[in-house]
Amino acid sequence: MLLERIYDEDLSQASYLIGCQAKGEAIVVDPRRDIAVYQSLAAANGMKIVAVTETHIHADFLSGTRELAAATGATAYVSGAGGTDWQYRFDAERLNDNDEITLGNITIKAVHTPGHTPEHLSFLITDGAFAETPGYLLSGDFVFSGDLGRPDLLDEAAGGLDTRFAGAKQLFTSLRDKFLTLPDHVQVHPGHGAGSACGKALGAIPSSTVGYERLYAWWGPYLAANDEEGFINELLNGQPDAHAYFARMKRENRQGPAVMGERAPLEELAPADVARDLASDTVTFVDTRSNAEVHQGTVTGSVNIPAGKSTASFGAWVVDPETDKNPLVLLAPNQAAAQEMCNHLVRVGIDQVAGYLISIEGLPASTPKLIQPEELESFAAAMVLDVRNRTEHAAGHIPASHQLSGGRVMWHRDELPTEGTIVSYCQSGVRNSVAASALRRAGYDVVELDGSYAGWAAWQQARESVSSN
Repeated sequence: MLLERIYDEDLSQASYLIGCQAKGEAIVVDPRRDIAVYQSLAAANGMKIVAVTETHIHADFLSGTRELAAATGATAYVSGAGGTDWQYRFDAERLNDNDEITLGNITIKAVHTPGHTPEHLSFLITDGAFAETPGYLLSGDFVFSGDLGRPDLLDEAAGGLDTRFAGAKQLFTSLRDKFLTLPDHVQVHPGHGAGSACGKALGAIPSSTVGYERLYAWWGPYLAANDEEGFINELLNGQPDAHAYFARMKRENRQGPAVMGERAPLEELAPADVARDLASDTVTFVDTRSNAEVHQGTVTGSVNIPAGKSTASFGAWVVDPETDKNPLVLLAPNQAAAQEMCNHLVRVGIDQVAGYLISIEGLPASTPKLIQPEELESFAAAMVLDVRNRTEHAAGHIPASHQLSGGRVMWHRDELPTEGTIVSYCQSGVRNSVAASALRRAGYDVVELDGSYAGWAAWQQARESVSSN
């Protein structure tokens, strides 16, 4: 049996390819939309992808199940569990508790494990050439390394009302009646790692075992004592902010994401054409450089989506394809870098990219406004906006600042002043640059605090040290 983990550092998301070498067939679980990685992996191992499935209706990325099925002719399977309110709305085979998919010697058994979502499935894998009982569990967003999938996203992102309590109860039951009935040796392969907003304390270890989680996960003592109330309180306490784009992901994944098909390579655009389109506001320019470089000068009206680890996440913070109809123009050093960024963006449903430029020369330019910590007192009439998560804000913040995380700010502008200046900050300045650029594009007068909270805290400490002496 072949079991390969394909990990997206951007979204902290894991998908899996499981293959039977004897039969040359493979299944992919929880694929993303840029599917070449699965096709290449299957081809390298002499396998054909014949099935594709997913653990649940995802909130943090757009599923590639339909994309991969269309490209390979594989059979698509999705959950049929969870009740009528949580059914997928596109054509695919339905899996319910204990249903099985067979690939040669391999059996993939669906296990209904509600809690994170009502329809959630985990998959028990048996390598029949080696053993008669399951040895692996693809746990999706049910059990992570050291943590559990949060049950409050339906409230936070899908318009639910206090569904978190029912979800937490379901998680307790799923752990007790499904997970903890498995042998300790069963390997656990989760759908996310550290950095994901689908839990509050995910470990960075790529896999675990049932026995290890039973002994050392935070929830173990609550299950051992059958303390459901204590479990629920601890589970729901301190969950991070849910990004606003999660609601769109839920809707599109339930309906069935659009199939892109084969995509043409991105083209380098003529600067004069881009300048004309910027003047008519028919394109949106994306400055992909670091915040430090952007602060030296950028394209007027551009949004800052730094290339690298968090491209998809930051992109979904500031571009809503349901309302932002302009195609994007990416700043990139070459075609390969532009294509890589585009691959990240389609993972969150941002599909309309017109092309790329290698320089901002010849385009209308401006320099974002920054102030130093010692200048903050002169902005007493301004809103001081903390775009970090609420847990970070609670741990320490600039006095009188208003917390609204970067992943939510563009969807909650009713909390922002209609006039006057906003002074924004995050922890170090990266997230702040992303959020501030989008607010400027929307017409707000935004000044960024240079060094953000870390810079302000260091300045404050130095000032207090001088005063004490």
